[in-house]
Amino acid sequence: MPTAAAGHVLPTPDAALADAPDPLVLSDARERIRASHAATGRRIAVLDDDPTGSQTVHDVSVVMVLDAGEYAAALAEPGSTCFIPTNSRSLPEAAAAEVNHTAGQALFELEQRLQAPLDVVSRSDSTLRGHVVAEVRALDAARREVTGRGYDGVLLAPSYFEAGRCTAGDVHWARVAGQLVPAGETEFARDATFGYTSSNLRDFVVERSGGQIGLDDVHSLSLADIRRGGPDYVRDLLTRVTAGQFVVVNATDYGDLEIVVLGLLEAEAAGHAFLHRTGPSFVRALAGLEPKPPLTTAEIWPEGRPAGHGLVVVGSHVGLTSRQVDVARTRGRLLEVELDVSLLTDPQRRPAHVTDATARITAALADSDVLLYTTRTLLRGADADTSLGIARTVSTAVTDVVRGTLPARPAWVVAKGGITSHDVAVRGLGIRRATVVGQLFPGLVSVFRPVKAAPEVIGAPYVVFAGNVGAESTLADVVELVGGGTRTAEVPA
Repeated sequence: MPTAAAGHVLPTPDAALADAPDPLVLSDARERIRASHAATGRRIAVLDDDPTGSQTVHDVSVVMVLDAGEYAAALAEPGSTCFIPTNSRSLPEAAAAEVNHTAGQALFELEQRLQAPLDVVSRSDSTLRGHVVAEVRALDAARREVTGRGYDGVLLAPSYFEAGRCTAGDVHWARVAGQLVPAGETEFARDATFGYTSSNLRDFVVERSGGQIGLDDVHSLSLADIRRGGPDYVRDLLTRVTAGQFVVVNATDYGDLEIVVLGLLEAEAAGHAFLHRTGPSFVRALAGLEPKPPLTTAEIWPEGRPAGHGLVVVGSHVGLTSRQVDVARTRGRLLEVELDVSLLTDPQRRPAHVTDATARITAALADSDVLLYTTRTLLRGADADTSLGIARTVSTAVTDVVRGTLPARPAWVVAKGGITSHDVAVRGLGIRRATVVGQLFPGLVSVFRPVKAAPEVIGAPYVVFAGNVGAESTLADVVELVGGGTRTAEVPA
């Protein structure tokens, strides 16, 4: 039996789930959550460290720029939810903290002007990559500066059910090849920048804090707490959390998270304040949103599919993405343009390489859909910050190419990878605000409709596809869905 880095013995998936009571089903949970938001005027702001956290929600706003005026416009209505991608996963820790601090200040000032509660979610990767502790501390500091009071606790809820990530026995699990595997034993835990070893989330917090947070200062809401105790017991446990301590949220389905949210709302009504560090699933539960089926062709193209071809941009280097690219290439409908990372990181050769790629894509879009991808061999730096610097250099080149192809008016754009999808949206397509229309598969692969953007892409589908989700055929299926105009692709396993 594997052992976690801080000493916890990890259970098997069967053991972790066998120890849990049967789920508690509250058929009116989502209705109760929405009613609470309507009564209090509550808004929800999601600081997303890349743009892929909206894969479980629909009909909400996404503000792609750090602009207080855009936040206010997106959160004008009581009960509204707004995603604000910060792209902080692409930044060194200090810069990521600064971005969160600045955005947090603007949001807390907006909360005071609205005189209504505003829940802040720090949404990050469901496979635990990101600046966990630094971003939480930056938001807590911003709240103290604006309101005079920090958070009583931080709910850590990385579950993303549709992608096979859940938490049981305090262990975070990821479904790999049909089997639940401790997150610390997956390829994602070997990330060049955000690698980790702990799968037990209490140990994980200790590890990511560098030992500054002790194990006794990390609490948990077990499946037994949630399912036997219900919202009232969750409320009672949360009201005993102080000094910004982390609380691990165990959950294997949306019913668990909805019970936690009902208890959370009661705790907040009693005067307690909580920040949320989560994966995508928690946001849907916090907003009380109903599930929405995958988008139909008519929803993707409400005015009919226009003439023209699309652009697929791939920057993610996780193994799954590379395998998805291989399958998409075998389908044979994409003209391929490769950006050579060794050339992009050479200041002398970069300009010519970018110019050549831009010209090839611009010409090809007249007759074909185009796949733009970076060299699949990941170029690592000597340390985490250097690796991030290389990634930013490459991403800048990718967005320069995309921006240069706008005169060809791509009918649709697919961006694969979190950092890639942010940079393509903001610097490539000029998107400031968009609407999340829905997803191409249940809880996977969001479609944005640009509202404020470069004129060439306003209203055109922009598909945001995380690097670490889907089956090996999913990228090829996405291209068929948005490019072919009919829904023939299967839901990824």
